[in-house]
Amino acid sequence: MGHEDAHSNPAPPPQPAGPTDFVRDLIAADRLSGKHDGRVITRFPPEPNGYLHIGHAKSICLNFGIAQENPDGVCHLRFDDTNPAREDVEYVNSIQEDVRWLGFNWADKMFYASDYFEKLYHYALHLIRNGKAYVCDLSPEEMIEYRGAPTIPGRESPFRNRSVEENLDLFHRMRAGEFADGSHTLRANIDMTSPNIHLRDPALYRIRKVDHHRTGAAWCLYPMYDYAHSVSDAIEGITHSICTLEFEVHRPLYDWILNQLPIPHHPQQIEFARLNLSYTLLSKRKLLQLVEEGVVSGWDDPRMPTIAGLRRRGYTPESIRAFCSRIGVTKFNGLTDISLLEFSVREDLNKTAPRVMAVLRPIRVVIENFPEGEVEELDAINNPEDPAAGVRKLPFSRVLYIEAEDFLENPPKGFFRLTPGGEVRLRYAYIIRCVGLVKDPASGQVQELRCTLDPNTHSGTGHVQRKVKGTIHWVSEAHAVDAEVRLYDRLFHVETPGDAEGDWKTLLNPHSLQTLTGCKLEPSLAGAKPGARYQFERQGYFCANSSDAKPGKLVFNRTVTLRDSWAKSASQKSK
Repeated sequence: MGHEDAHSNPAPPPQPAGPTDFVRDLIAADRLSGKHDGRVITRFPPEPNGYLHIGHAKSICLNFGIAQENPDGVCHLRFDDTNPAREDVEYVNSIQEDVRWLGFNWADKMFYASDYFEKLYHYALHLIRNGKAYVCDLSPEEMIEYRGAPTIPGRESPFRNRSVEENLDLFHRMRAGEFADGSHTLRANIDMTSPNIHLRDPALYRIRKVDHHRTGAAWCLYPMYDYAHSVSDAIEGITHSICTLEFEVHRPLYDWILNQLPIPHHPQQIEFARLNLSYTLLSKRKLLQLVEEGVVSGWDDPRMPTIAGLRRRGYTPESIRAFCSRIGVTKFNGLTDISLLEFSVREDLNKTAPRVMAVLRPIRVVIENFPEGEVEELDAINNPEDPAAGVRKLPFSRVLYIEAEDFLENPPKGFFRLTPGGEVRLRYAYIIRCVGLVKDPASGQVQELRCTLDPNTHSGTGHVQRKVKGTIHWVSEAHAVDAEVRLYDRLFHVETPGDAEGDWKTLLNPHSLQTLTGCKLEPSLAGAKPGARYQFERQGYFCANSSDAKPGKLVFNRTVTLRDSWAKSASQKSK
């Protein structure tokens, strides 16, 4: 019988040791065939013209991850700094910080395209000498006109047939600074009738009389991205140049450039679908606009999809890496639901974040039958997901704070929290009954609740004699820590703000930030360090603000709610 079972239920095939996708499969096949001598050298090549966002995190995890997964694999960090008008050392520093924070290390493999300016210039001279590049005097507007359209062939520039000697002379003079910005470009001599518009004599160099953040005023001639990127890859010996799908149509130019030059190494460009995230814009230009116009407080505003913003909001590097692993790597553009990113951080913080009690909109409660001045120390579990986290002491006294929304004077059916004459359990403590109200004489609003407790219902005694349906959190007034709490939400209130016509800023969520003052936190939070993460019980996950907190002033940012409140809201609207 056992012998028959062994044949009818064969052992499952071995599973791959790590993540797999078409990029990894292609690289594995290259290693097996001996291509690139079996080496794997990738690169992450950001332009230092803004802060990295969650879309870049996908590329970081892919490029550095592949290098880590392969024996002797290497990933370079290279700054493609070829446009000095938009670049800044601030961005260079922030990019390094973000990559490190995500858990990746480039060791001594950090480079700049500007490292190769002299080599790039001499390779351009090689193209000119071989009739593969020429100096063009057309203005940018005229170049666009001559280029044609996808279904209309372009026209050759009147300067396309200059002699090699004239082109060399003009290019030398361009470098010497003799000409004004925009007056001349160096263009590749390819095919103005090509169906691929990127092969219609694209610009390789342009004049920009702007100081560079690394080379200063040494250059006024800067290479275009496509040229600098391909040649930099080859100089560094990159084996697999992994980029997003919009560069697929640029690949023939990438290959053409390298095929014309005496560079022994020719990297392989591979394209994958970029990240498109719901309720989110991932355009650097538009994110910069939000910063410059003061719509957000900066690149690290916790509502921004930047890695710096997510870090300040309380996201963990583990949660972002898990998210990038979940969405995978494909060739197909699609829209990823932001709730998957929020799920990833909930899952991680559920395992690691200490539980604490915080009352965000407090109402005062006086326990009439608890002795005045007496304090009882109660045990509270730090994290039920981690038994090793232990317990902490919570002070319980005569006067407490509870959430204002946990009391209703005229409750609807199914409200199981505190009501006049009703009972509720205080988390880790007693069952209390509301026996009276104190109202503001002018407004009639409830200012204070008068309650009594049942001493036989202490939840920690092991002798709980009866149950009630509701349990709420609380903080002792005498021991409460004051704090400001910022409730962050999605920056846009529509699913695809990038598809909007007209002023996309009208789609901003007016409720993306609510600031609450006078919040009351349990005393264990008095020493919360910037960046420390907690679960505020029944409220969500919060992070001690790392930027605005001052001595004596605690500020907490909400990372994410305990549940997907947007999904619930959408479900209710559809009914």
